[in-house]
Amino acid sequence: MSNDSYGENKYDLSGCKVAVLATDGFEQSELMEPVAALRGTGASVSIVSLPDSADSIRGWNDGNWGDSVSVDDTVDSVSADDFQALVLPGGVINPDKLRANEDAVEFVRSFLEDGKPVAAICHGPWMLAEADVLKGRTITSYHSIKTDLVNAGANWVDESVVVDHGLVTSRNPDDMADFIDKMLEEIEEGVHAGQHA
Repeated sequence: MSNDSYGENKYDLSGCKVAVLATDGFEQSELMEPVAALRGTGASVSIVSLPDSADSIRGWNDGNWGDSVSVDDTVDSVSADDFQALVLPGGVINPDKLRANEDAVEFVRSFLEDGKPVAAICHGPWMLAEADVLKGRTITSYHSIKTDLVNAGANWVDESVVVDHGLVTSRNPDDMADFIDKMLEEIEEGVHAGQHA
């Protein structure tokens, strides 16, 4: 992957701190590729996980366990105030574990309450439903969780990437280029007045 494979040379996120919330079972490409792109813009990226995953978390790749990633912080030791933006990778196991943790859910909700950019792909938007921040928002996701998101108040559309006032969502790894480009754009723009919980 070249340094500009997703157009990150268009953006300068130097000095920007971004949290990536994940635990075991994250979809490997949905964490690794956005993190690489963010770091390519100069952003400081922290992998934030659950207390029982304080050392490292393991990805899911092509139906098997994949690579491990070191954890920088846990949800009980940081807050949204420490970061300018949040990324929520998918994978089925990852958000299902995260949404059972009250600190993780509150961490997500706080970004929306503060108007900060949030980018979620595939099953990642499950965390947005759990945080009860989707009423009236237009989003997309992996098709199998559409009903959950609609029931949480979202307007679900089948598009490669959807941007709604700083909230960026995509369907799956095939949408990665569009997802990363819009993620970087929204993070560079900063706080969005229309972003809300």
